[in-house]
Amino acid sequence: MNKVILIGNLTKDPELATTTNGISVCRFTLAVSRKYKNAEGEYETDFLNVVVWRGQAENCHKYLRKGSKVAVVGAIQTRSYDAQDGTKKYVTDIVADEVEFLSTKNSETGDTKKYEAGTDNKGAKPPVTNLEPVDDDSLPF
Repeated sequence: MNKVILIGNLTKDPELATTTNGISVCRFTLAVSRKYKNAEGEYETDFLNVVVWRGQAENCHKYLRKGSKVAVVGAIQTRSYDAQDGTKKYVTDIVADEVEFLSTKNSETGDTKKYEAGTDNKGAKPPVTNLEPVDDDSLPF
């Protein structure tokens, strides 16, 4: 089984490209902190290349920015190529099946905002008005 689940922040804005067949592909680097501290008492960070395809690639490019927090579910994929100097280079990517936006970038202020359920896009809770009691016997569950 090859399955990866990661939560981290983008290190730069995602890059969108199109294959010769017209398929969208988006690439970004995800900074993921390790769970434990090193010998100096600091948390280390891994920088992982993520590849997203098709419609989800377009959404990532449209809504994510440097610093955005995302959850990625996907698979590890390795590839190699021969460099111009004749050496063989190896690359490891995370090919995303799912990308969930945990925060988005506010285009006007540049601030990273988290959106909680029950709030508007500015974080304010809507007023509660005209609530009526519910008869529990009428509920289908």
